[in-house]
Amino acid sequence: MCVLFFAHRRHSRYPLVFAGNRDEAYDRPAAPAAWWTDAPHVLAGRDLEAGGTWLGVTTAGRWAVVTNVRDLTRLRDGARSRGDLVRGFLVGEETAEAFAQRTFDARDAYNPFNLIVGDADAVWYVSTHEDRPTELVPGLYGLSNSTLGVAWPKVERGLAAFERLLAEEPLQPEPFLALLHDDTRPSDEALPDTGVGLERERMLSALFIASERYGTRASTVLLLDEGGGGRFVERTFGPGGVEGETCAFAFGPS
Repeated sequence: MCVLFFAHRRHSRYPLVFAGNRDEAYDRPAAPAAWWTDAPHVLAGRDLEAGGTWLGVTTAGRWAVVTNVRDLTRLRDGARSRGDLVRGFLVGEETAEAFAQRTFDARDAYNPFNLIVGDADAVWYVSTHEDRPTELVPGLYGLSNSTLGVAWPKVERGLAAFERLLAEEPLQPEPFLALLHDDTRPSDEALPDTGVGLERERMLSALFIASERYGTRASTVLLLDEGGGGRFVERTFGPGGVEGETCAFAFGPS
């Protein structure tokens, strides 16, 4: 994922309300969200190049998501796939805390990343750009390609809209999907400087990104209830932001 928002124990019915966009090169092969044949308890999309995933949930209510950290100075060839971190948590049985600590200890094997993992007991955040894993307290969170808590314009804009939607009842996925399709770009003065140049900063500055070669490939909403069940909706997009399919899944006791 490249921008995401979530409410951790801030809604009366859903301990997790999540909405996020996966941004990627259009020519990188990927499978849409589905129950995995080699791990039938896992619901996630799949990166067909490296075998991992960017976001997923299990029938036990475990969930995980990863974003890149945009730091060109620390990119290197031969690093392990960051999507394998999400896959590893979803198919495994470690607690979120234990997995976060183990990932932190092995962080140098990967290019810059943010990882969030959650189970029935806790939600943990680990990053190559932080000095320790952190258990997240109940609250509202927004994250893009910097570290958690860095208020890029797209994060501020999206989080404000996310909070408004969280107050609506009944909670439905479609308004969150509409939020994720916001292509508003901030002024140049508000843009971060991550070393990619002004034109690319502009292109990457919207919640929803569309260009010839790179853009938002999938928007996902996850509503996870106390019993571990919930709703998972994914909408895919092709080159230029052309809308593809929308797939909806309900699982568990909901």
